[in-house]
Amino acid sequence: MKLFSSIFFAKSLIFPKTEKKSSARKSIIGAMVCIGLSIIPLILVISISNGMINGMTQRIIGLSSGHLKSYVAPSIKQVKTEESFVEYAKGTMEVEGITASYPEIQISALASGKNIRCGIEIRAMRPDIFEKNSSFKTLFEIKAGSLQEFQENQKVCIIGEKLASDLDLQTGDSIKIITTKNSKNKTRTSITPKLTTLKIATIVTSGYQELDQFWVFVPLSVAYKNLSLENAQFNVIMETENPFASEIVRTQYEVARYFGRYANVYRWDQIHAAEFENFSSTKVMLIFVMIMIILVASVNISSAIIMLVMERQKEIAILKSLGATPNGITLSFLISGVSCGIGGILIGVPLGLIFSFFSNQIISFIDNSVNFVLQIFHGSSFHLMDPAFYLQNIPIQIPVFQIVMIIVGILLLSVIVSYFPARKAGKEKPLDILRKV
Repeated sequence: MKLFSSIFFAKSLIFPKTEKKSSARKSIIGAMVCIGLSIIPLILVISISNGMINGMTQRIIGLSSGHLKSYVAPSIKQVKTEESFVEYAKGTMEVEGITASYPEIQISALASGKNIRCGIEIRAMRPDIFEKNSSFKTLFEIKAGSLQEFQENQKVCIIGEKLASDLDLQTGDSIKIITTKNSKNKTRTSITPKLTTLKIATIVTSGYQELDQFWVFVPLSVAYKNLSLENAQFNVIMETENPFASEIVRTQYEVARYFGRYANVYRWDQIHAAEFENFSSTKVMLIFVMIMIILVASVNISSAIIMLVMERQKEIAILKSLGATPNGITLSFLISGVSCGIGGILIGVPLGLIFSFFSNQIISFIDNSVNFVLQIFHGSSFHLMDPAFYLQNIPIQIPVFQIVMIIVGILLLSVIVSYFPARKAGKEKPLDILRKV
């Protein structure tokens, strides 16, 4: 039995000319649809999780730690004044591989709004950070106000949208910030609060509330003049050409040599190791669940081929009586099973890509629909992607390589689950079949 004959027989199995109702054909169509429907959520999960993780990673690296971050000893003279600290940080630009460097002071403090108080993290930085740093310039979205007063080194601050909402504050309002300083007397050391009032110049958001909800940005000069720095943390945030390149380890070593024993230098993946491990494990678990769904759906192909073999036993017997080889019959049913997988791919991949491209709109539609119903009956709200834990807008990235791997995997899986019933069909004996008919 030649290859062309096997393909022709496989075509007649999938697209029979007879109008007789075929349960096996319905099973093949059902298996095809099941494979397609199982591919859709897998592509969605990979696209959304890749975009979500990459978006979060971009914000964590660009807005929080930088590519490299040094924790400078607060007791050295280089951090006692703004000018000396700026020059000290600028010195890292002489290290090969460093493309940008920014001094930063972090202070844990208490903020008071109109009705409540909450803990905040003050980040004192150069006023031009929102212009010179590409991450600050592109990843922060201004919700209210402008950056002009901040860039002019005025006694103002920039706060996150979530913090502004929690404290019920708007641009132009004053925010009271309480820092602490140590007061010594003859008998003991006491902690004294220091109250500073700043005007809110700008309200911003990075689209990732878990990262920026407690940040309060102030000009570096304002921190030195108006805030208590006794419990402050002095940092130098540095950028390289590529944070994912292996050369960053060598650059880290050279920066550590520059600072000597006065600072500890860490890479971004060391500072945020726990977050990235959590991202990776969550993604792997989601993909594993989706793959299990595909495995279950692929069993339908095997069942459909078994039904097809039982339904076409008479034709198998006739073909074998005319000289058809067992391998030729096996190949025909194997082609039928693989065709079923290809049909599922043609259904699932385009639909998965379409749903991925419009996932933000779909999520927004679901949120609006559910919230409309909840407002009528309960007066509450619902967020499918809670901005407190996820990005407000998912940057969708189509994983071409992973989709190709999915297609190859499904084709191989189709061959595996089709092989055993197809092999059984090839071993059928014509006389035994004809006696049963």
